Amino acid sequence: MPEKDKLNHSEINTELDPITSLIAEFSDPDIQEEEFRNDFFQGLSGRRKKAAFALSLIWLVTILLHLVSWSFWIVLALGIFVTIQALRLMFVSPSVNNQALSTQENVNLPRMSLMVSAKNEEMVVRKLVKMLLSFDYPQELYEFWVINDNSSDGTGRILDELAQKHPQLKVLHRDNTAKGGKSGALNQAFALTNGDIIGVFDADAKASPDLLRKIVPLFEVENIGAIQVRKSMSNADENFWTQGQLSEMALDSYFQQQRIACGGMGELRGNGQFVRRLPLNSCGGWNEETITDDLDLTIRLHLDNWDINILEHPPVEEEGVKKAIALWHQRSRWAEGGYQRYFDYWRFIFSNRLNWHKKFDLLYFFLVQYIFPTAAIPDLVMVITRHHIPLIAPLTSLTLVLAFWGMFTGLKRTKSDTFLSITDNLKMIQQSILGMIYLTHWFIVMPVTTARMSIRQKQLKWVKTVHDGSSDNLELGLTE
Repeated sequence: MPEKDKLNHSEINTELDPITSLIAEFSDPDIQEEEFRNDFFQGLSGRRKKAAFALSLIWLVTILLHLVSWSFWIVLALGIFVTIQALRLMFVSPSVNNQALSTQENVNLPRMSLMVSAKNEEMVVRKLVKMLLSFDYPQELYEFWVINDNSSDGTGRILDELAQKHPQLKVLHRDNTAKGGKSGALNQAFALTNGDIIGVFDADAKASPDLLRKIVPLFEVENIGAIQVRKSMSNADENFWTQGQLSEMALDSYFQQQRIACGGMGELRGNGQFVRRLPLNSCGGWNEETITDDLDLTIRLHLDNWDINILEHPPVEEEGVKKAIALWHQRSRWAEGGYQRYFDYWRFIFSNRLNWHKKFDLLYFFLVQYIFPTAAIPDLVMVITRHHIPLIAPLTSLTLVLAFWGMFTGLKRTKSDTFLSITDNLKMIQQSILGMIYLTHWFIVMPVTTARMSIRQKQLKWVKTVHDGSSDNLELGLTE
């Protein structure tokens, strides 16, 4: 684990990883294993230069493709690759396991420890505690920790009052000297927990009482290290932005299920994630030098030979951001965190720690989510200045077709227990079209984030979305 006093440094090391280190990874497995176990987070060096290198390479290759006569064959090969993977994702049948344990199956249930890192959450913290108390699970087998991370409002006072009334609630207070942001808060609480399975929620989470009983059966598969619960928006009807996020979450759930069914990588999404204690210890807990702890933990679990599955029903709900500027900041952070895991762990990704199914999956989504949107800018520049036909646009069009299909199918799966009329299907088509319009913001977020990362990184600090609890209709029954 990195030393906490380094968290505010903009860079730890400005040197690029030498190519000889990659050769050494393949030539000496013992050295690779030792580095993985004892020096796991040291791939964090030189993120800014890695981002600058990636941006320069994307622009150079895109411009070069416009200048050489054989670029058609390169684009065709990429098109075939994208099409094959898209067809695999569209037609594979995911496994479904939404059966909850019955009350007669209380023998040998695992202990659960639930954690929430809360900063200035006085508007939602009572509802949060009410939700965490409502789970249909033996009380002696689950505890929950709420970490008051240096809140400046009444969050800490409210939590202390509630803890006196509810023994299951454990409160951990952190002051302004605590480091590591959200990851640091989770690591500090994790050291105090006793659960076999660790669940993490956001402060605005809303979950069904039977959630824990539906999570447990998924962990019966030995190599499953973590489960991500499908996310949904509790305030989806608020405006265009929240409606778009609802469609985006449905699309994400669809891709998660299809990727897992293809042998690819399931991913964690922060809110509603459950991880076994053993792999979490093995991976060294949460990385305190990344801005997206969930994506970072995802890649480390897979590199440590654990799989991640998804629970489709019931979902965990959260508040979607309501304004464009808030969405921009949130997605810029997500984009940078997604890049960081490739920059930090590229040597391990290329090594034999990942099977070819997962490497193929990572390559595809790296192209679709990061490379193509960033390459669209130099592609457009060449179209305008040289009057060439676009080269990246056809590839992007293929991915947009898959995205529309995934969004529509994902929305249908969220209503799996409901009969869908023609009107319902038309509404979901309309919702998918709206979602596709909404998703165009990624074509701005990705190239801008890549360029900004080349100049400066986001500061490693606690970054939270403001929650007002206005969309939550829980009857609380908790008084001051």
